[in-house]
Amino acid sequence: MVDSADNYDAHEQFTRLLLESEPVMMRSVLVIVPNQSDAREIMQETAVALWRRFDSYDPARPFINWAMGFSRIHTRRFLARQQKRATLTSEAAKILEQEMERHPESNKAISQHLAHCLEKLPDQQQRLIQGYYHDDRSPQWLSRKEGRTVEAIYKAIQRTRQDLQKCIEKKLRKECS
Repeated sequence: MVDSADNYDAHEQFTRLLLESEPVMMRSVLVIVPNQSDAREIMQETAVALWRRFDSYDPARPFINWAMGFSRIHTRRFLARQQKRATLTSEAAKILEQEMERHPESNKAISQHLAHCLEKLPDQQQRLIQGYYHDDRSPQWLSRKEGRTVEAIYKAIQRTRQDLQKCIEKKLRKECS
């Protein structure tokens, strides 16, 4: 039988490790899935999976690396479930994941690339991205606000995601070469 003190210690250790790793994990998820509520959903699923498998964690290895593996799996699962709202192609997601695996410290650089690419967008595209991803506005709400059809909003968001994807990939290629 498991001693309740041991269970408490494991829970406390897990909580500390998760809280230390959460900002890095969240940034990496937000690079691929910029909608904050979607990213929070992925993080919740990841945390539950991490807790369920915490007994298999090897404390001799960095927790962040172990946790990021779970994060990548749950991000891919989310994208598969939400293909309509997927923010990057699977190829771009793989490139970003490979870059993050090779250089965990590069998450900050990727976030900076995204911020730079967002700044380069025309005002109308910036408003759409701000409304859809950061303010969690529906395409119907944006349609009324912008005086465009819902289909036009979806297409504009899709084109903007493609523009951002190309911009980030270009910056990543420059860094890698």
